[in-house]
Order: sequence, then structure tokens, then C-alpha cells
Amino acid sequence: MVENMEKMLIYNNVKKYFDYELEDVIKLFFTQNEIKKSDEPWDERSGAFLLCSMSYEDGNECFNISLKAKTFREIISLPCTDIVNSSDKLKVKEFKRILKRKLFLLLTRYTGKVIPWGILTGIRPAKLVNEFIDRNMTKSEILSVLKEDYFVTENKSRLLYEVAANQRELFADSRNNSISLYIGIPFCPTRCLYCSFSSSTIAQYKKMVDVYVDTLLKEIKHTALLMESKGLVAESIYIGGGTPTSLNERQLSRLLNGIEECIDMTYLREYTLEAGRPDTITIDTLKIIKNSRVSRISINPQTMNAKTLVRIGRLHKPEDVVKAFYAARDMGFDNINMDLICGLPGENVRMFDDTLRKIKQLNPDSLTVHTMAIKRASQLTREMENYSLETQYVDSASMVDMARICAKEMDLAPYYLYRQKNILGNLENVGYSRKGLECLYNIQIMEERQTILACGAGAVTKVIFPMNRIERSFNVKSVEEYIGRIDEMLERKANILIEENNRY
Repeated sequence: MVENMEKMLIYNNVKKYFDYELEDVIKLFFTQNEIKKSDEPWDERSGAFLLCSMSYEDGNECFNISLKAKTFREIISLPCTDIVNSSDKLKVKEFKRILKRKLFLLLTRYTGKVIPWGILTGIRPAKLVNEFIDRNMTKSEILSVLKEDYFVTENKSRLLYEVAANQRELFADSRNNSISLYIGIPFCPTRCLYCSFSSSTIAQYKKMVDVYVDTLLKEIKHTALLMESKGLVAESIYIGGGTPTSLNERQLSRLLNGIEECIDMTYLREYTLEAGRPDTITIDTLKIIKNSRVSRISINPQTMNAKTLVRIGRLHKPEDVVKAFYAARDMGFDNINMDLICGLPGENVRMFDDTLRKIKQLNPDSLTVHTMAIKRASQLTREMENYSLETQYVDSASMVDMARICAKEMDLAPYYLYRQKNILGNLENVGYSRKGLECLYNIQIMEERQTILACGAGAVTKVIFPMNRIERSFNVKSVEEYIGRIDEMLERKANILIEENNRY
């Protein structure tokens, strides 16, 4: 490890070759404001300089990476003849894998940092482990590959294997012709500081919500007819957003009744509705949900710290979370999830520990622990200069570990895991649940083993074909455009299912 390591990493990818792979690895070690691209010659005063160049040695073309710093000099050189313009995808893929490994090891030596997920930078790491299990690899073989080939740490490797292992029984119980249905409500009481979802405040669209529900029900009915014609059945339904309970009682009742009128629920194993924001949950709302076929709800505090809630733009108070949770329990809801976020602006380890203690007292049936991600379209990104996230980067790993320990004490096991770009500490999001109360939709959307038919503004239909081929159909994000162009999107969804017979 280099003492007094330069904070600024400046690099120059001369010919723009493998730019994505290089940035993918560099971002594991440095935050965005520590990275600067430059075409200028290296100057020691500018900090560390990562120079990417091409050269010819003994008639072979080589890709070189030179890391120059005040107290550190090292170069790696990789023969790449016929790679740059090769049409052999497997050959290029292998070169990129080697390049990422070499660069990862170089930056590990330079920074001395331990990157928990190594070069496993995709958002669906459990999908890889499930593929290993499908190939009859043993647990020890899988853990070895994660450690030796991907540089994943021991504790993350074991967490990942546990997640995948917990999913296997759930996969086995799925019918061959089953799908999941996602229904999106793009409205919230307010927009959170960190949010980049397709959601707007309910007040902005007050006059359009009824029309939106009408249009959404039209799409749901169309989707139900498509399912019937293709012999597909719903295994799970997930109503998300946004905040579905931002709809008023009449609108929510119409939506839930309409879903049950359209969708055949004979083979339904799970039906989730994100109640989400406690300030949208009333006794009457809970009664409407309870009188439907919904079997699982989420009540999401994100934090139990009052000052943080104000900072991130949520209107509710910690006591509102407690009130909503117990009201739902008293109403007979026996499968309640709660969401938390590690690394929220201004939060420290002590504050997060206080949140965990209060959630533990409530004793939810599942706990989804997110790590803060700096999302490009969020208000946080636009106003980054107003927030100091350095403490969050340092503390986020401790918070994630604290949540894991707390979940175990609550008898909740990890059942799904995913990662995001620009996530604090290069960490992860994990869902924990009691045995038998895992969210099937969460698993299927992440592991990509089942078709997801999606309805609503910004919703993405994802059809799974043989040989792990995936085709997607995107609904427009704008509420106005969704309403005005609904027929176009219905046709698009129908067309993507034309090849359905190749799957079943």
C-alpha cells in the first residue's frame, strides 16, 4: 500500500479501447470526483496517473497500463494482437476478463483497499452462483471460483452462496408456464432525495390519476388476455411504484378489484402491494387491501431517525411507522416487509443501530436492506455539493454488517441480493425473510428465470426465452405519454410474446 496515496486518479485511454472495462474497475477503487480523464502528459503534482497505451513488441501488439505516482511505478503489458478488431466474441471476452483482473490487482496493490465484491461488478451476482449450481458444482468449488477468479471476499462469497441456496427450493416449485406480473403506480406523496424512479408527486398529477388508473386497467386486461391466449399463469403479482397507497381509497379499490376481475389467480403463490410510505396508510386503506387477495405488504421507514427523514424529503415521522405497522398487524396482515437504507446522508453508525433496534422491536416478517446508491437522475446528484458522503462511504460497510447480524437475530435468512452502479462502498442490497415468506417476485426479477409482464408508466416487460435470451418491452415513463400512447405499448407487448412457443 502506498503511504499518503494521491486521492486523484487521472487516466488517459489513448485509443478508447476497452474504455468500459477500465472504468468498471477504476470506479471500484475511486469515487467519481476522484477520477479525471486527461490527454495531458503526466505531472507528479497532478497525482496518480494511469496511462493506457498500445505498443509493438516482437511483432505483437500489446495493450499497456502504466500506473505512475510519486512513490509508485508499475506497468502491465498484455499481448492483444487480433483482439481489438476481432470478430471472435469469446476471444475478446476472455481478453477483457484478463484485463480486468490485471487492473484490479494493480489497483489493489496501489491503494491497499479491500474491495468486497472483487471484479464481480454485475448487478445480479446470485444469478452467476445459480448457474454454477445448475452445472452441479459443489459449494466448495463455487466458493473457490468466487475467491480465486473474481476476488470476492470470503464473507461475501458465503453470503452469496447462502442466498442462491435459499432460492433453489422456490425455483423448483414454479410451474413451467408461470410468469410474474408487475403493476406500477408512479406517484408518491413527495419525491425522496435519492430517488431516480419514474415517480411524481401525487399532487402534481391529481387531475390525471383517475385517467391513469383507467389506462392501467386497460393494460392489465390486455395482458390477461395475452396470458390466456399463450397459456401463461400468474405465479406472483407485485404492485410497486412509486407508492401505490398514494392513490385515494376509491382509486385503490378500483385497481384491486379490476386486477382480480382480469387476472386468473388459480395458481397465484404471492401477491405483494407496497404500502411503502407510512403517511399514506390509513385504517380504511388497510381494510381495502385486506379485503383483496393481497397477501404481502411493505411498510418502508428507510430510517427511524426523524432528522434524516426530513433531510431525505419524507413527510412521515418514526412514530408513524410504528403506528402503521401495528395497525396492519391488528388488521391480520401476517407477511409484512420493511425497507431500510444504509448510508443515508447525515447518518452515522450509532443512528443506524438505533433504527435497527426499533425495527427489531416491531419484528417484521422480512427486511430489505439497501445500500445508498448515487443515482444520476436523483436530486441528491444534482445537489451533491450540499452533502458530505465521505462518512457514509466509510460507515456503510459497518451498517451492512450490523443489518445482517440483526436479521439473523430476528430469524430472517438472506434470500435475494442485487447490486447497483455507484453504490456506496461497492456493497449490496439484501432481502432477508422468514422461511416460507420470501418474496417470489424479488427473486424472479433478479435471477431472470421467469418472464415478467409489466404494466404501468415506466414498466419494463422482460420475456425469458431458451438459451438465456431475454427480450424487453419498455413502457414510456411520462404519465401523459403513457395515457396517450397506451395502444402502441399494448401492441409492443403482444409482439414480444410472438416467440412464446419457443419457450414452452
